[in-house]
Amino acid sequence: MCTLMLLCLILLLGVSCIVATLELPPNVTFPAVFVFGDSIMDTGNNNNNMKTFARCNFPPYGKDFNGGVPTGRFGNGKVPSDLIVEILGIKELLPAYLDPNIQPSDLITGVCFASGGSGYDPLTSKIAAAISLSDQIDMFKEYIGKLKGLVGEDRTKFILANSVFLVVQGSNDISNTYFLTHARQLQYDVPAYTDLMLNSASNFLKEIYELGARRIGVFSAPPIGCVPFQKTILGGVERKCAEKYNDVSKLFNTKLSMELDSLNHNLPNSRMVYLDVYNPLLDIIVNYQNYGYKVGDKGCCGTGEVEAAILCNQFAPPCEDVRDYVFWDSFHPSQSVYNKLVDPLLQKYMHQFF
Repeated sequence: MCTLMLLCLILLLGVSCIVATLELPPNVTFPAVFVFGDSIMDTGNNNNNMKTFARCNFPPYGKDFNGGVPTGRFGNGKVPSDLIVEILGIKELLPAYLDPNIQPSDLITGVCFASGGSGYDPLTSKIAAAISLSDQIDMFKEYIGKLKGLVGEDRTKFILANSVFLVVQGSNDISNTYFLTHARQLQYDVPAYTDLMLNSASNFLKEIYELGARRIGVFSAPPIGCVPFQKTILGGVERKCAEKYNDVSKLFNTKLSMELDSLNHNLPNSRMVYLDVYNPLLDIIVNYQNYGYKVGDKGCCGTGEVEAAILCNQFAPPCEDVRDYVFWDSFHPSQSVYNKLVDPLLQKYMHQFF
């Protein structure tokens, strides 16, 4: 497989700004945040995984992060994991669980298990040499043991039952495993493949529920056909969105929303919330000028057409001002876009966790 194809195993969805804290009702508390998923949320778990191309712990990644430090976040600054814990007033950054410098206090208030290149389909993580969802659950089980050692069993149960769990997956399954590598097309048509994704997602959610999670937000698949990489390879001279990719995202999202409703009815005290990022992100991409951006179809890094992960490096210098760009690289939006997505998202859906 060529480097460009392996590169696609990364995904979508980074300049710092002051983030307002979300006001919660007096009787509601979120002691911690836990994140599972892919590169949208990964805060550095892939840094020491030398088997994967889905790494970014080198410049120019982190260009606008705490003095220009590359941390393994797939963007120029903070990623949604960080912005969410900041908005909830828990802490400024959500550390990667595999960070060798992680502190006990970090464990108590939440960590990130996400791995760039992973997906709902187990094959997706194998192709990308990423940390699979099943491996992320194993990390979570190990984490629970550590937390019990720090705060005891009763407090651990309280933290797990009242914290926010977030899941972001699906894009790598659709863009890479199904379309780019054709690894599943001989076995499944699109409806059957989205069923495979859905079954994996449902089983994962049931498993973290059994481990104590109750407040679980599941992000929709994004408009993956509109990221610069897909526009470059599939969009023709006009670099249009790859609508067949978007159509699969929309089909999966419809099924995911219905499945979450079903799980909420069948799992006592569960608060599983469907978080729509497809539509607000698509609006920013299509109507980028309305949001103050000058470039909506290319990333800031290098040419902006194909560079991401290992191709976004010191030989692919970034644009002059990332604030003009919707995307940081050919897959991942800038922190500025994350800021515009995350706060309204929490304002819209947070009451469903109460």
